[in-house]
Amino acid sequence: MIKLFYAPGTCALATHIALEWIGEPYELQQVKLGDPEYLKINPLGQVPAIIDGDGEVMTQGDAILKYLARKYPAAKLGDDGTLQDGYDLDRWMAFLTGDLHPAFFPFYKPERYSTDSSDRAKQATKKASYQIIDRMYEYLDRHLNGKEFVVGNRRTISDAYAFAMVRWANSLPNGFTKYPNLDRFYHHWCEDPSVKRAMEQQHIH
Repeated sequence: MIKLFYAPGTCALATHIALEWIGEPYELQQVKLGDPEYLKINPLGQVPAIIDGDGEVMTQGDAILKYLARKYPAAKLGDDGTLQDGYDLDRWMAFLTGDLHPAFFPFYKPERYSTDSSDRAKQATKKASYQIIDRMYEYLDRHLNGKEFVVGNRRTISDAYAFAMVRWANSLPNGFTKYPNLDRFYHHWCEDPSVKRAMEQQHIH
């Protein structure tokens, strides 16, 4: 059985959703980021992390999601086997994990981006992050125009990760105001039974 280590509302939500879509039994363990006990499991202290049975600790959300898609091919969460679809899935996963996700780092953890620890400096860093987030959100919003899924015409791991990232718009001052397609995408997946279960289990909305 797969055990998922997560912190509520983080990108680990994507792995949680994927496990729900797969439909196989799994175990959850909530962790506190920075907790010394969790650092013994994952020295980088990041989530998600999983342990599959008696295997080693597996980290990095992108790699974990691709592992799950390959382990459970019947769930059809990976590419369709064609070269182009494989590229499309890898491209959007790279964008979500390498461009969109990091855009939020200075928003949520502004203290990491300046040696000035004053509140003024933190707020300035946070404010500067809006421009980066906006650029990434606009790019994804344009891509989702007229589309229900991030890749192809079916549900994939990219939808799980995109949902976790798009959900963070709720924390922005103007929310989804500028992103009608992200708003539609978000509310569509909010009605998905598996997504609902994952969010209920994490006590988030």
